[in-house]
Formats: sequence, C-alpha cells, structure tokens
Amino acid sequence: MNEALINRISGIVNEDIVGSLSQGGGCIANSQIIKTASGKAFFLKQGFSNGMFPCEANGLKELEKSASIKTPKVVAVDEDFLLLEYIEQGGKSREAMFNFGCSFAQMHQYTGSNFGFYEDNFIGATPQINSPNENWLDFYHEKRLLYQYKLAEKNGYANTSLKNKFKSIERQLPEILSGSEERPSLLHGDLWGGNYLIDSSGNAVLIDPAVYYGHREADLAMTKLFGGFSGEFYKGYQQTLPLKDGYAYRENIYLLYHVLNHLNLFGTGYYSHAIQLMDFYL
Repeated sequence: MNEALINRISGIVNEDIVGSLSQGGGCIANSQIIKTASGKAFFLKQGFSNGMFPCEANGLKELEKSASIKTPKVVAVDEDFLLLEYIEQGGKSREAMFNFGCSFAQMHQYTGSNFGFYEDNFIGATPQINSPNENWLDFYHEKRLLYQYKLAEKNGYANTSLKNKFKSIERQLPEILSGSEERPSLLHGDLWGGNYLIDSSGNAVLIDPAVYYGHREADLAMTKLFGGFSGEFYKGYQQTLPLKDGYAYRENIYLLYHVLNHLNLFGTGYYSHAIQLMDFYL
C-alpha cells in the first residue's frame, strides 16, 4: 500500500495500520490482510479503477439480502479499493460442505422479477451485461453466450469451426433449455473452488461474486468447471432444492459461457474445451 491509501484506510477504521500481508490465489486484484494497532484484521483488495470494486461490493450486499449464506461485510469501497471484513478460515469437513450445499440452495430460493441485475458487473475481468429480461432463453443467449462469442470474434478466436458450431448451438438452444423454466434466482455468478471459503465455525462464506438473477442451474454448472466441491455439497443442495430432470444434459450449455470467457481472457488453451462443450449437443 502507498502512504495515501494507508492514511485513507486508517481514517476509515479509526486506527493506525501497523502491518500487512500479501495474499495469493487471485489473478485480477492485489489482495492483502491488513492489521491495526488493536489487533483487528481486514481484507483489502486494490489494483483496479474500472468500477470493478463497487460492483463486487454491490454483489456481496445483494447476496446478504437472501439471509441464507455468509458473505464478508463491506467495510468501505471506492473506485480503487475494497475493504472487507477478514474471515478466519477453517477446514472443509463433510458436515461443512453438506451445510454449504443446503445454504446455497436456500440462497437460490431468493428470487427476483426479471433475469439480470440493476447494473452490469464483471465476470473475471470481462464486463458482464445484466440488462433485465423476462425471458431466460433470450437473456442467456444474448447477454451471456452471444456476448462472449462476439468477444471471441473480436479477439481472433472464432475460426470457421467455432463459428459454425456456435451457430448450430444458437439454433438448438430453445430445445436444449426446454422444460427447465424457473423463476429468476439470486446467483453468485462465478462460483468456482476459489470463490468460497469455510470459516473457523464451519460456515460457508461466498466471495468474489458476479451477481445476477438467473437460472440456478447456471450457478451449479460453474462449480463443476475446476472442481473443489465434494459430493456432500451436492447432496445437501439436492435435499434442500432438488434440480429438475435433465439438469445433467443442460450443464454443458452453462459451462460454455464460462469457458468462452476463459478463452477470451486467457487464450487458446481453452479453445478445445469450448469445442468439446458444443460438440456434446451436435
């Protein structure tokens, strides 16, 4: 931290900042645990000034509204930093993961009137467009898949094979999603294994959200992309809010959004995965 930021945060918490410890695990923001003279700890994120931190703070506050699952309290936010409650981590026991699944399902029962959100935000470093829509099929096609595909075209990744397969997916999308209709659920939006933790009391804590109201199957699909979620998590979820028949068939169409996003963010290492997900339906 530079001296100006230290002084700003010291004024916010009304204490002197006496130490900091850099934290790894993210690929976007710079993160630190900061300590005050009285021994209190806070979690600080900085390094961007594009509106990402206010969006993250708003997402955390939206998740908190569901009163179902823990999020770190937002202490202060500005364009260039986000100061959060520090959460002491505990172990990912079978009981903790089962309860996490239950709580996550309860969060999905907090619903909205439209698909989308009151503001656009970010999925990783990519803008995520959340203009409200009453129809999930239209929203997911236009604001999720098509948006990422157009970015892939702009970035030079949409060769003839990817283009033709994507056009086929667009034609099949109504059939793929048929029968899965539900009310718009509050979603974390980017729940992979690095975007949650278990606190010292065994409670799940959601972090780094990309919040919007959408189909809960999209949230569950993202948990499968990189692993990090035990069978107990899914057991707890299913016992609390069972998924509709055909979820396993639809899972790949929701993974496609995130894999296309990773293609756009990190390059051709994700190209073959995107092709595989589309070939599943072709």
